[in-house]
Amino acid sequence: MEMHSKPPSLETATGVIPKLFAERVVDLPWLGLGLSTEYGARSTGLDPFELARCHPGYASFLEVGVEVGKGLDVDAKRWAAEGRPTTYHFLDINLDEPEDFDAAWMASVKRLIGELKPAWLCGDAGLWHFGPRERGQMLLLPPVLTRGAAQAMAEGIIRLREATGLEVLPENPPGQVYLGDMHLLEFFAEVAATADTGLLLDVAHLAIYQRMKGYPAMAAIDALPCDRIVEMHLAGGVTRAFEGFAWVEDSHGGELLPEVWELFEYLVPKCPNLKAIVFECERNPLADTVAGFGRMADILGRYHHHDFGDRRGG
Repeated sequence: MEMHSKPPSLETATGVIPKLFAERVVDLPWLGLGLSTEYGARSTGLDPFELARCHPGYASFLEVGVEVGKGLDVDAKRWAAEGRPTTYHFLDINLDEPEDFDAAWMASVKRLIGELKPAWLCGDAGLWHFGPRERGQMLLLPPVLTRGAAQAMAEGIIRLREATGLEVLPENPPGQVYLGDMHLLEFFAEVAATADTGLLLDVAHLAIYQRMKGYPAMAAIDALPCDRIVEMHLAGGVTRAFEGFAWVEDSHGGELLPEVWELFEYLVPKCPNLKAIVFECERNPLADTVAGFGRMADILGRYHHHDFGDRRGG
């Protein structure tokens, strides 16, 4: 699929047109296969340094989930201080709300970027909070799937990219109820074209969406601009049911749904700009993650000329 041409709305106030995504993506680093973390995650799950010691091929980088109100925990600080690669996964910005880009939040983001030195910014492009940004209001809901919402989200992505000088990769969030008249993949294709941005495709979230809507795993897959996918997430999910309503909990467990593997194997060879893959398994013991990492590495190794292999025991 060819890159979308740059829309006129991306011209800056000075009249200078920045590089197209097709040009910018070439300069993004190859990160490979990595893992996710959030503040305090190791206390109940995976030690990223233990994974790096036992299976270095599975810990090429650390995706750090960040709320500026919490900052960075000791593991994230140590990882960054040792000069290991990172990405910054925001957990506290509604990209479609201009008021969310307040001066205090932006100053904190820039300070944390200076400490982490991430390759790029990324995060679920939905509602991280309802009302003011404070602890009692934090949640995560998917976006309303309309073209107007896609336009507003694209404007936020451009704003954050210009403010930080880093690529901002929107991620499709999880959910059980979706509003709007667009398919999820059509919505994010619209966001990507309007913002001239790359995408973070959460394959597990996509599988959840397709199942909740009653679609086959590959529904509307041709709408996805695969040349814009820079990063993928994979994670386990658990089927739940209550009073006749069934849903998939985005549990970040070690066991992936069959549809996730199906989608991942299909998409990897179709994504020429894929730079990073995250196994979101931060709340699990090491032993429960190795098989998943190994299968991901095997699939990636078929199509990308990089060493994902890590055959040591553990």
